[in-house]
Amino acid sequence: MKKQYIYSTQSSLWGDAVCLGFGTDEFYIKEIDRKLANDIIVKNHYSGKFYNGTYIHLGLFNKNKIIGVLQYGYAMNPASCASVVEGTKKNEYLELNRMWIEDDVGKYPESRAISYSLKYIRRKYPKIKWIQSFADERCGGFGIVYQACSFGYYGEHLNKFWELDGETFHNSIKTSEKAGKRGYNLLNNPKNKDRVIRHELRQFRYIKFLDQREKKKCKHKEQPYPKHYNETKEAHTDTTHT
Repeated sequence: MKKQYIYSTQSSLWGDAVCLGFGTDEFYIKEIDRKLANDIIVKNHYSGKFYNGTYIHLGLFNKNKIIGVLQYGYAMNPASCASVVEGTKKNEYLELNRMWIEDDVGKYPESRAISYSLKYIRRKYPKIKWIQSFADERCGGFGIVYQACSFGYYGEHLNKFWELDGETFHNSIKTSEKAGKRGYNLLNNPKNKDRVIRHELRQFRYIKFLDQREKKKCKHKEQPYPKHYNETKEAHTDTTHT
């Protein structure tokens, strides 16, 4: 079945139809409402949370049924882009912040969805020069889906997370006094001191360069893909209470 861009039936102010998505009649991605995307992520994503820094919200559809969501936006520190690729401005990169897809919806739905979303972003957001994503140790697999989409692998690092009553928070939420929100208040409440659990988990950085000229500006070294998890090695997890 032919893959193609999906356009609006109405023209824009400039007389051209607006690009809305990409794919086939049976399997395609299309921009959806932010609230709908957030609701689906909160209900189904392992984190249980949406991220406020997202601004591209893509629904994954099987015929007319929504079976997944991909959300792209800024990194947790939006200005950190220049520390990854020299000279990058905030409107010139994206991070794949959230992705959830139903189980048992055909072969390789994750890699197909990402591939279609990249084609769409190239067309709809031509200023974007590169896209970054992280494979979380909690998911396993070391980012196989990104390898299938020809992302480059740029190493791993340890990230600190905090768990309370089954809910997980990034370390930045606990340490940033500017947060002043639910997560910060919960983690720093003296009443919860003996119940908060610290985890150190590996995260694997993947980057896809839409503009190949930017690759030489990357401040991280591209490395061979990680292959298999060494089950004999203890996970980087510290279950010491704060």
